[in-house]
Amino acid sequence: MFEKIVNIVVDQLGCDEALVTEDASILDDLGADSLDVVEMLMAIEENFGVSVPDEEIPNLKTVRDIMNYIEANM
Repeated sequence: MFEKIVNIVVDQLGCDEALVTEDASILDDLGADSLDVVEMLMAIEENFGVSVPDEEIPNLKTVRDIMNYIEANM
């Protein structure tokens, strides 16, 4: 699952794959803005068949947060 998320993050944010670690902050380390986050989460929803409600978005700060959310909601 991690590799699939890494691929989505790199595709959506255009960041260096080496920067995408489980503890990488989406905003601070990977340089995403709010629109990037929404687009990235839409791609994750499509790829993993999960739905991320708007009120959950602020809780998804790191790649690990995203992985944990997907595992809990698949």
